[in-house]
Amino acid sequence: MPMRGIEQPEFIQIDETLRLHRYTDDCAFALKWYQDEHTLWLVDGKTTPYTMEKVYQMYHYLQARGEVYFIEYNPCGNGFVPIGDVSFWREDMPIVIGEPGLRGHGIGKKVILALVERAKRLGFSSLEVAEIYEYNVGSRKMFETCGFMPIEKTPNGWRYRRLL
Repeated sequence: MPMRGIEQPEFIQIDETLRLHRYTDDCAFALKWYQDEHTLWLVDGKTTPYTMEKVYQMYHYLQARGEVYFIEYNPCGNGFVPIGDVSFWREDMPIVIGEPGLRGHGIGKKVILALVERAKRLGFSSLEVAEIYEYNVGSRKMFETCGFMPIEKTPNGWRYRRLL
């Protein structure tokens, strides 16, 4: 369920190779992302692999709070494929680039900046990230490059905010 009173688009086209696709329960492809120990460490601070049931539970939890999208990539013009996910509401913006070889190439930055623009169009005054772990330097730098500032120390890292 998207945010109350806000219609979630099926697609948000970011550029010719990158788009966001509204979540559907057809998400078996995401299981491998949440079985990768390094990805899990960055996301949860744990390395226990998810089951498919836990993947569904996670997405339904996120859907109850805001918009959930699969990040789709089409680098060669052969069709879009899912490479990660992102959720979006005023109080949090969790993002996962599930394909490790695509991290650090600016994809996350493009996704977050597209959602910042969506938030501005929706009239939001700010966006927050509930927590980024201290050791997740790549994510911290990416959000800071997108204009987010650390505003509060959390038990495992920092909470971030960007004023719009």
